[in-house]
Amino acid sequence: MVAPSAVAAQNPATEERCPRLVAEVPSRIIRASLKREEVRITFIGHSTFLIESAKGVRIATDYNDYVRPREIPDIATMNRAHSTHYTNNPDPGIKYVLKGWGAPDEPARHDFSYEDVWVRNVVTNIRDWAGGTSLHGNSIFVFEIAGVCIAHLGHLHHTLTPQHIDELGRIDVVLVPVDGTFTLNTEGMVEVLKQIQAPLAIPMHIFGEHTLHQFLATMGSIYEIERSPSASIELTRDSVPKKPTMLVLQGR
Repeated sequence: MVAPSAVAAQNPATEERCPRLVAEVPSRIIRASLKREEVRITFIGHSTFLIESAKGVRIATDYNDYVRPREIPDIATMNRAHSTHYTNNPDPGIKYVLKGWGAPDEPARHDFSYEDVWVRNVVTNIRDWAGGTSLHGNSIFVFEIAGVCIAHLGHLHHTLTPQHIDELGRIDVVLVPVDGTFTLNTEGMVEVLKQIQAPLAIPMHIFGEHTLHQFLATMGSIYEIERSPSASIELTRDSVPKKPTMLVLQGR
């Protein structure tokens, strides 16, 4: 396990931040099932996705002791120090284990490239159990693969500041918690999605069909709602939806 050192889309500066050209090195390993310009996103369950690149790099989000992909990832991100979002016992085969939380005076910072992926984080706060604020308790992890910029909101508890939006840059796919209680309420999440302006949103942290239905009913005025029969989607920069779409993936 190696620990690496750790506004809006119309702004030209943020357009340049993501994608960054990390995939220009000639590929040594190309998986037969993925073309070089593709990325695969698979919903494992809860807040965990398996994200795969053409070079075979595997990323598991919110890696924990209860919901894990069958495959051992190369990179595991853990957005928040909560039992279903992190583990103290990651598989020793994981190359990079990235914790998304830090101390009030020392937020977690990650920004590095591995093979054909670029990983970085944007720090947010969380509510504590007493109703106050725990500084730097969550991270939005951003993954750039094949020119597609994917943001995992983690356990987001508040709307975003202009600084957050600037740090995020252009986002093509947002992985969004939809529970409306443990994370941000539905009205707040609507505001966040409007702030980010990603053309594709994929729900997570669902807690049952009723919760998902309520969230989709609210989002129907913003997004075209689609349900996939599969747990996976393969994307290129050109295949990202041209109009706002919310895609429900089946969990494993």
